Amino acid sequence: MCGIVGYLGKGNAKSIVLEGLKRLEYRGYDSAGLSLLDEKQNQFNIYKEKGRIAQLEKIIDLNDARVAIGHTRWATHGRVTKENAHPHQSNNGRFIVVHNGVIDNYKSLMKTYLPDTVFHSETDTEVIVNLIELFAVKKTPANAILEVLKLLEGSYALLVIDINTPETIYAAKHKSPLLLGKSDKGIVIGSDMMALVNTADNYLALDDETFLRITPKNFTLYNLEGEVLPYTMSLLDLDDFSSEKGEFEHFMLKEIHEQPAVLRRIISKYYNDTDIHIDKILLEKIKAHDSIHILAAGTSMHAGLIAKDLLESLANIPTQVHIASEFAYQQPLLKGKPYFILISQSGETADLRACLVNLKKEKYQTLTVTNVRTSTLAREADDYMEIYAGPEIAVASTKAYTAQIAVLATLAYALSDQSFDLKRELSEIAQAMEHFLDKKDQYKDLVAATLTKRNCFYIGRGLDYYVCLEAALKLKEISYIQTEGFAAGELKHGTIALIEEDTPVIAIISNRKTADNTRSNLNEVKSRGAKTLTITTESLKETDDQIVLDDVNPSLSPLLTVIPTQLIAYYAALIRGHDIDKPRNLAKSVTVE
Repeated sequence: MCGIVGYLGKGNAKSIVLEGLKRLEYRGYDSAGLSLLDEKQNQFNIYKEKGRIAQLEKIIDLNDARVAIGHTRWATHGRVTKENAHPHQSNNGRFIVVHNGVIDNYKSLMKTYLPDTVFHSETDTEVIVNLIELFAVKKTPANAILEVLKLLEGSYALLVIDINTPETIYAAKHKSPLLLGKSDKGIVIGSDMMALVNTADNYLALDDETFLRITPKNFTLYNLEGEVLPYTMSLLDLDDFSSEKGEFEHFMLKEIHEQPAVLRRIISKYYNDTDIHIDKILLEKIKAHDSIHILAAGTSMHAGLIAKDLLESLANIPTQVHIASEFAYQQPLLKGKPYFILISQSGETADLRACLVNLKKEKYQTLTVTNVRTSTLAREADDYMEIYAGPEIAVASTKAYTAQIAVLATLAYALSDQSFDLKRELSEIAQAMEHFLDKKDQYKDLVAATLTKRNCFYIGRGLDYYVCLEAALKLKEISYIQTEGFAAGELKHGTIALIEEDTPVIAIISNRKTADNTRSNLNEVKSRGAKTLTITTESLKETDDQIVLDDVNPSLSPLLTVIPTQLIAYYAALIRGHDIDKPRNLAKSVTVE
């Protein structure tokens, strides 16, 4: 959940690493740090600061360097302080380290190997750098690092500098993501593909328990036994246009607006006239199983709930959805021949990785649905499907959610004997999204008038209830309004006790079968003083409904009904003056358990 960038070569290392860190700031932004080689003084300068990259830039007094490593932190071990920020340096000053991940056994390592060492931070990382210094007394730097790696339990992506060999960076990876990029100007290494943009032409996604020795022109890949490993570089085809806000004030607003284009991209990737481009071997593999289990977390889990409905209603396959962090340590009783789908925007979600390790041990078949084809989950599952959402920078996911649903709908359709035109249905939804977004400005005042309390409820039934869960998550994570999504019929079973004068209650109504029931529940809260807002469709609207959407296929309605809830969250946060793209205490990619 932190961002790492390192560079060595002919370019301006300071600018390259800072720019990379800015692109990764969504991964962690409690504090930031940078270490640069000052060639005139023949030393590495370390700069650290609480807060954002902008704060770090103010204190850097070295304009150019050919070697640098940097870090953005999301606190796991230790408070948010300048002392706990990375890079960390060994006590005698020889080694400098940046680290993403969590070392579970750092306390026992301190006790066993470093009982007399004075520590200057509260981090597990400082244990790593001092262990390297300890072992380097009798070993080469590479062998000392390898020795330390064998002791570490947990997760890590590491960059290490030995000041005695200043034009070498050592790197290691286990569970936390790390990629290397190369061009004729130098080598860049980072914890996300975005860090490589505009600096590398080719890239290598590192496997777990691998180790790198990097020089300005080349690198060597090893396993933890020090044996040289073969590798194949891939072409980096990501430009940085998608990482800029352009005309939009915030990345979240930009990404909300990108959803119609994402749907059309999915159509272009997975459809050709009436044919669907999904590997037939994969489809047959899934059909050979008698049930599907979806594993996910947060927004991806909410997409999984929609997928469950589609897989059951279209493909007639019994499907269950599990919270990954629960499944990893309390796996339910599994009978028959289950198939597993793991949904992760980043493909690096730590809870899902824990699940995948267990599933592979038990020889279950797995499919990862992800936005990052180079990710660990994509590489380690038996199969993967890409959602083609493009880089999503805002911490609050929007376009990845709708892309996950669209791709899983495509999979469900491909597994079925249905004959309707799903390609056309998705195209119509893209148009309906644009139609609503064209009118978005008129809803800001509506949000201001409705969300006047510190709490809020979303209610709905069936698929609308699943959208309510996602809508509530969006609103709470960026506006900090305490929000819950409820099955509308459950209100009278306890929750209605929380309704008081002007309590905001937002209803989603897109299903004719349950529309009257939900409206009845809405009237129940109105009679108790609630301030209500209704999101519905053209064919189900009533005269006082505030947000009316175009009619679309009811089975796919979550792709459309979620759009106004994303805007409600956006405007609520904007009105309150919050940092929309980087909400407090959150990070984009949850790479630690």
